Formats: sequence, structure tokens, C-alpha cells
Amino acid sequence: MTRVLLTGGSGFIAAHVLESLLAHSHSVVATVRSVQKGQQILESYKQYGKDKLDFVIVEDISKPRAFDSAVVSDPPLEAAVHCASPYHFNAKTPEEIHQLITTAVDGTTGILKAIKSHAPTVKRVIILYSHAAMVDYAYSSAPFAYLASKTFAEKAAWDFVKSEKPSFTLTTLNPPMVYGPVIHSLSSLGSINTSNARFVGLLKGSPSTPCPPTVNYLFIDVRDLALAHVLALEKPEPENQRFLLTAGNYSSAEIPQVIGEEYPEFKDRMPVGEALKPGERPATGVNGYDNRRSIEVLGMKYRPLRESVVGVVESIKRLL
Repeated sequence: MTRVLLTGGSGFIAAHVLESLLAHSHSVVATVRSVQKGQQILESYKQYGKDKLDFVIVEDISKPRAFDSAVVSDPPLEAAVHCASPYHFNAKTPEEIHQLITTAVDGTTGILKAIKSHAPTVKRVIILYSHAAMVDYAYSSAPFAYLASKTFAEKAAWDFVKSEKPSFTLTTLNPPMVYGPVIHSLSSLGSINTSNARFVGLLKGSPSTPCPPTVNYLFIDVRDLALAHVLALEKPEPENQRFLLTAGNYSSAEIPQVIGEEYPEFKDRMPVGEALKPGERPATGVNGYDNRRSIEVLGMKYRPLRESVVGVVESIKRLL
């Protein structure tokens, strides 16, 4: 059993990481932004005592020394998994873009500094970034402000390891679009995570509602991504490596097709004809990928898109 700090514990991806860590018999301290969110986590896993699951409050990851008290634990922490980072495409003004990037970078450097100074027993750090940090984009629209935040934050992490030479190793995980079931507390579909939000539009839409554009033609199931965090923690080989995690190519147009086949009650709401075209793969083709390192080193096995789509719909249809 390893004592693990998990940041952003109430988020879409981190909730699955938490579940996977507990399933693999690790002890977890999750950071959350409020007592209410922490209590919701404990209520969801009330079969575990405080020796297996607890939470600490970190209201703002970008504040100086935000993680200093969070990394102090009894028993001491042995590893940290950093998932807390802003994920949205709403930054449009220079001030908003600066804030988005600064929060991501400061959150990364903040937790690394805190571990180095206050948690000498931590030997492994796993940080969630994005496939975006592996691609050279040359755009300035709102989505690319988010991509820049991931790129600069990951660079800051590797720069820290190089310059500070901490006693812990670093592994970074870089997924593309993440789909799959929502298991964290969700009071309404208005607060659903960004990637799964397209499912809400489809399930509430009509045949003439345009299919959302794909943007990124690679995907991964959130359950596979969560397991990758655990494998990166448990295996020695991933130390000081970065991993592209993806099940492969897809397009948004495939999602309504799967929904229509698996859920006849929603078939009449799926886009067809011209409405489907925005989500189709371009005639010029899509980007390739190489996920061999994740398969060979981590031992990853990836779920197909159909399983991810079904997972999303099953988890949210009660809220429609």
C-alpha cells in the first residue's frame, strides 16, 4: 500500500483515478476546494476508513504555498498524483488567457516545490497534462489558450526536475479527448466536464442540430486514463518519462451513430445528413499517433469508442 496525494479529487478524471487507486489498495489523501466536496467523496466511499481515504482543502492551486500543508500527512506521503488544473476553452481576452496559463503553471510548480520542501518521503510524482503539450500548434483562438496552458505547465515541471534535482521522479501523462462515465458528484448537466458536454447537446438535440466538430481526432476512455496513473505509480520503468495515452483515432460523427445503435430511444435526436458533416473526418485525413510506449512500458489496453460512449450515456441519462 502506498500513501498517495491526489489533487483535484472531485474532478471528472481525478474521481476515476481515486477509484482506481483505492481498487489497487492504495491509501489516498484527496485535495478539494471545499469541505462539501470532500464530504461528498467520503460519502461515495464510506466503506473506507480515514486510514484509506481522507481529504484536505486547497482552495486555489495558483496561490503561493497552496500545497504546503496538503503534502504533510500522517502516515507520510510516498507519492503524488497531480490532476488539478483548469480545463475550459473560455479564455478569450489577454487577461483571461494569462490567468489560465498562470494557474496551470503555478499549480504545477507549487505542488513540486511543496513536495521538495515538506514531503521528503515522496519518491514518485505523476502529473496529468494533455496531448496538446506534444503538438506544435500555431493558432491564437480560445481553445489554443488551453493548449498553451498545458504546454507551459509541463515544461515547468520538467524544468523544475532538471534545475532542482528533487529526490522524487516525475512521470507525465498526455491524453487527448477524454470520454467515459461520470462518477463524481454531478447535480446537473450544466456542470458536466467539458469533453462530455457534447453528449448533452446530442442527447437533447434533433436531427438538424449540428454535430459538434471533432477538434482532436484522438480519444481515450477515462477509466483507461485512470488506470494509467496507477500503473505509472506502481511500475519502476515509467520514471522520468512522458506518455501519449490514446486508444486511437475517431470522429465526433461516430458518437451519434453509436448512440443511435445502442439507444433506440435517442436515435431520432441524432444529427443526420448535413447536420452530421461538421463532425466527420476531413477528406485530407487526420493526424496519426504512436502509443506503443504506453502499451509496452505501462501495459495499457484501451477500450473502444463504443464502450466509452455507452459509459457516458449510462451515467448521465437520468439527468436528461
